[in-house]
Amino acid sequence: MAEDHRNLCAQVPIALHSRVRQEQEASGQTLSEYMTHLITEFYRMKEENQTMNVDTKTVAFQVPVELFEDFKAYLRRSKQTQKDFFLSCIQRALEEESAAAENAE
Repeated sequence: MAEDHRNLCAQVPIALHSRVRQEQEASGQTLSEYMTHLITEFYRMKEENQTMNVDTKTVAFQVPVELFEDFKAYLRRSKQTQKDFFLSCIQRALEEESAAAENAE
């Protein structure tokens, strides 16, 4: 059975509205689908942060805008979060280093 829906309206700054619409169009989703995704992800991330282990560190860095946009599009296509992507990259690099060290012995 389909889930019931209710309209959600809010005034937002024009610049934010433009960005949301641009990202939404790039995602290939309807505005309703895109906003549902954004809001769902926001609450999921909020819940994860509340239950996260305190033994964590933040990794942050800047990249060129074009690379960032391509990366975000890749994440949407592959249905991955940014966090999951980078965690898997870090884990893979560490495993490769460990395997190379074992082979060198």
